[in-house]
Amino acid sequence: MATLLRATPLFAVRGVVLDTETTGLDVGRARLIEIAALHLDGGRLDRANAFQSLVACPVPIPASASAIHGIDAAMLAGAPPLAALYPGLVAFLGERVLIGHTIGFDLALLAAEAGRLGERFAAPPALDVRLLAQIAEPGLPAYSLEGLCAWLGIDGLERHRALGDATAAGLAFLALAPKLRARGIRTVGEAIAASRRVTEAMAGAQPAAWALEEAGVEDPLPRLDSYPYRHRVREAMRADAAQTAPETPLSELLALMTRERSSSVFVAGEADDGPGIVTERDALRAIVRHGPAALAMPCADFATRPLATVPEDAFLYRAIGRMSALNIRHLAVTDAHDRIVGVVTTRDLLRLRAGTAVALGDEIDRATDVPALAQAWARLPVMAKALLADDVPARMVAAVIAREIGALTRRAAQLAEASLADVGAGGPPCAYAVLVLGSAGRGESLLAMDQDNAIIFANGEPGGETDYWFAALGRRMTAILDEVGVPLCKGGVMASEPAFRGSLATWRARIDEWLTRSNPQDLLSVDIVFDFQAVHGDRATANGLWREAWAAARGQGVFLKLLAENAGEAAAGLTLFGRLRTQEDGRIDLKQIGLKDIVTTARVLALHHGVAAHGTQQRLAGVGALQGADDLAMLDAAHALILDAILRQQLADIAAGRAPGNRVAPATLSKPAQAALRRALSGLSILETLRRDQLGG
Repeated sequence: MATLLRATPLFAVRGVVLDTETTGLDVGRARLIEIAALHLDGGRLDRANAFQSLVACPVPIPASASAIHGIDAAMLAGAPPLAALYPGLVAFLGERVLIGHTIGFDLALLAAEAGRLGERFAAPPALDVRLLAQIAEPGLPAYSLEGLCAWLGIDGLERHRALGDATAAGLAFLALAPKLRARGIRTVGEAIAASRRVTEAMAGAQPAAWALEEAGVEDPLPRLDSYPYRHRVREAMRADAAQTAPETPLSELLALMTRERSSSVFVAGEADDGPGIVTERDALRAIVRHGPAALAMPCADFATRPLATVPEDAFLYRAIGRMSALNIRHLAVTDAHDRIVGVVTTRDLLRLRAGTAVALGDEIDRATDVPALAQAWARLPVMAKALLADDVPARMVAAVIAREIGALTRRAAQLAEASLADVGAGGPPCAYAVLVLGSAGRGESLLAMDQDNAIIFANGEPGGETDYWFAALGRRMTAILDEVGVPLCKGGVMASEPAFRGSLATWRARIDEWLTRSNPQDLLSVDIVFDFQAVHGDRATANGLWREAWAAARGQGVFLKLLAENAGEAAAGLTLFGRLRTQEDGRIDLKQIGLKDIVTTARVLALHHGVAAHGTQQRLAGVGALQGADDLAMLDAAHALILDAILRQQLADIAAGRAPGNRVAPATLSKPAQAALRRALSGLSILETLRRDQLGG
């Protein structure tokens, strides 16, 4: 099954709703007499552009069939034969998910009719509305289309005709999507897997779900050039980017380009304008338009604003995607304070060939609504799978995933802000920043995730008008993320909650209280706050707060010992006989048994030694450089190995139509991989002692 379709949320699916009317219910003998199909895109049924037609029938229509749908031989007079309709039907279906009520019958009928034409009907992936309703509400008295329409409040449609029934099935599907989500079935892959389980339990059921493998649908990104995912922008940028004042004449700017051997020059901002850029092409256009007089004109007259930028720590695929989307050749590179520190150009990136693989990041940035955002987000497993196939280390794949969680959170905040303006709530009352915490903040996220986010705003008291506005923003932002596929945090670590929202002064007071007067309840969530990164808004202020928090924590021995004690003993991952300790389902939770303990130890030791770094790998390396401990190198290797095992299991679960988690089935690992995992988990027994020794008892 194609990973992209598998991971697409039901509410955002690109589908085709189909219904047929026939001469009977025996697939082997029935003939098609009417067909209708409608496109369904991002939660909207396109009822204005239906594919609809009566179909010429070479056999008599039984009176019993006509009594149901009202179609007789007289109505079919002049109707086109299926041979004339078939190419248009196939084009209309495209590569979309097929949706319908008892859709297995329609698929079998189309396959039989195509065979009579000498064609092979390439069955697309399909979802049966009847089966989905059984999953969403097992206790309904009937699952006929009439019964479902009555239950879901769908009325006013012409029934027992192809277009009316297709419309009803489409509206029913849209109404079922949130009900299925409430039962833990969120994606197309999960819905198909659940439907298959229902059909297996029903003797003689019509086929309801056609596997994507059977349909011949391939993953869109089976291989890609992984270079842009392995390297950061800072590695490809030119650090000594040429800059000049806005009043500089164009002639002097061209001379500067020549001296610096640069194809662009940054122009400082004027008044309310931010900085801009003048490229070789801009200069040539100016001379063509104004002639020689252009050379004496100030370069600010020809600068492009606003300036397109990319952070220096972004992966290169982000820069490639932005250049492609904006159709530009130069990007300004900024640091954590939004200062220009370099430039990256297409010339720097000519050897990269990532192609459509870079589309994910830009699709997230450009998504105009929640369904579009969900469709873009569904690409994430595709990209992860392709990167692993290209031997990119799982820890680096996790960094890419974390980067896109940040981008997703940023776009959700922007959409939430726009929605507040739409309802008359106005814009932000002051500057603010949106943060991601936990694994996203550390840059090591995997495919089973929930929300960990927060908001810092410039000023305002808890419970005041400013806080009220940001509370509304937090609720809308977290709701969007939840709908797209990043579930709400069960522990409430979200910007919608008062404890993770506040002014800069409020956050400083919180951090001071955590460091000096912590209690066990605080420690349940305070640790991941030290992992935060700003992804939207006033990043400079947020980054300053992070540095303040880390500097203040270094001297707080009592606080750090409480953090270490709160971690407790490492959970035993091995049995008495040295085997992997699995649960009844044959799986082991490698987040709880392994990953969590390594991450916690790295954070505590880094805080203790003043190693201000976000990632676990960087923290272990920083502390190791100070201490020279072989134990830390062992933890680093175990961290990489566990991330790899979890990520591969998550991709396998998505392929099987299961929601990804952190539980790994050791039986799916090779014997060498199992042995390596046992060694890694065995070595974690030292964690409590290591923390105690490093913190001084």
